[in-house]
Amino acid sequence: MDALLFIIIGAVLGAVLGIVAQRMYAKGAVARSRESAERILSDAEKQAGTVKKEALIEAKDEIYRMKQEAEDEAKERRKEVTAIENRLMQREESLERRAESLDNREHQLSSMQGQIQAKEQKLEDLVAEETRRLEALAGMTADEAKEMLFNRIKEEVTAEAAVYIREAETRAREEADKKARNVVSIAIQRVAADHTAESTVSVVHIPSDDLKGRIIGREGRNIRAFEALLGINLIIDDTPEAVILSSFDPVRREIGRITLETCIADGRIHPARIEEMYNKATALVEQQIHEAGEQAAFDAGVHSLHAELVRTLGRLKFRTSYGQNVLKHSLEVSHLAGVMASELGLDPKLAKRAGLLHDLGKAIDHEIEGPHAVIGADLARRLGENPDIVHCIEAHHADVEPQTVEAVLVQASDAVSASRPGARRETLDSYIKRLEKLESLAEAHKGVEKCYAMQAGREIRVMVKPEEIKDADAVIMAREIAKQIEDELQYPGQIKVIVIRESRAIEFAK
Repeated sequence: MDALLFIIIGAVLGAVLGIVAQRMYAKGAVARSRESAERILSDAEKQAGTVKKEALIEAKDEIYRMKQEAEDEAKERRKEVTAIENRLMQREESLERRAESLDNREHQLSSMQGQIQAKEQKLEDLVAEETRRLEALAGMTADEAKEMLFNRIKEEVTAEAAVYIREAETRAREEADKKARNVVSIAIQRVAADHTAESTVSVVHIPSDDLKGRIIGREGRNIRAFEALLGINLIIDDTPEAVILSSFDPVRREIGRITLETCIADGRIHPARIEEMYNKATALVEQQIHEAGEQAAFDAGVHSLHAELVRTLGRLKFRTSYGQNVLKHSLEVSHLAGVMASELGLDPKLAKRAGLLHDLGKAIDHEIEGPHAVIGADLARRLGENPDIVHCIEAHHADVEPQTVEAVLVQASDAVSASRPGARRETLDSYIKRLEKLESLAEAHKGVEKCYAMQAGREIRVMVKPEEIKDADAVIMAREIAKQIEDELQYPGQIKVIVIRESRAIEFAK
């Protein structure tokens, strides 16, 4: 028991001594660490002081350098400002000198203006005095002298214009005549249409005048039934063995002719029979119209025409213009336009189609108001024709300005077909009136002595007074008369205007 106690006490004392020894060791370590930390802190403070001194030195150097640069820059700026101030002062002095100079000039100009006004007034007085003297010497006023000078200049300009026109026409003829004649002659030779002028029959011959009473019928019932059914006028007068049919519609007139001739041949003339013959004649004429339209398209080589266009084309068989059958005229224009298009390297099919359809409007112009060219173009456009074809139709009488070469060819072909000898004829009254109008139009010009319409109105010769009209004036007059004829007259083909100025010297031998 005592031994155990000693052991425990010894263990406790050992532990206490270990703890004491450990604490003493720790205190020594702490003291050493503190000394080391103080030494490090002292070194750091010394080093920080050194770095701070170096930084202050560098900062002072940088501040001094920047200050020096700023001073140098300020010096340069002061120099520039000084130079600018000097230039501004110089400019100000210069402007002041200029202002003084301008003031002096203004005074000089004011003085000179007064002198100039005085001189102008004096000059005007001198001019007026000189004008009065010249008027007294010349025996005419200034206005009269101006008019004389103007007339003289006008005569000189007219003479020069006439010379220029003559030279231009000569050059144009030399360049164009050869090619144009060649193309037209080839076209005419290849077409070579050989037919005479036709007109729709409007007179029905009867075997004897006794039939006139039967045609009229009891109390006029036959003639009333005929006119009401056909929509035409039946004229029965003293003309021997003839009955006249009158209507603006050529198709109706043809139906009426066939109906009347059939009734006369049958011998039975009464309203029921007239109506029966009318129905047969209508069917016959419609068949003829269809066949004529198809045959014309076949002869022209034109295909794929609308059925209504074929029918309208066929109706032209019964339409005439100045005695020329319009359907045959359309065929002739188609051939001419096709040949000329081929010679010029254009599309002949388009030209032939346009030539064939160009007078479509004449088949219905008694039903619709307006020029037949515009009516035909509207019909073709409505039935789906090519816009180029439509343009050729509406431009062939210059209702619109031609825009394509084919339109010009159709226009030329129409003129060639209409103006060839024997193609057209006129009634005697309209023919005489046209000649009288042609001569009176030319006689109205100043200096004209006599006028003569020649070649059935296709040429007019104008005799002028040589003492009033000069050669240059004759050229101008010919152009003016031709232009006036184009504007005021309607005529088939073309009219040649010839102005003749003749001087004669006459003496008698005694």
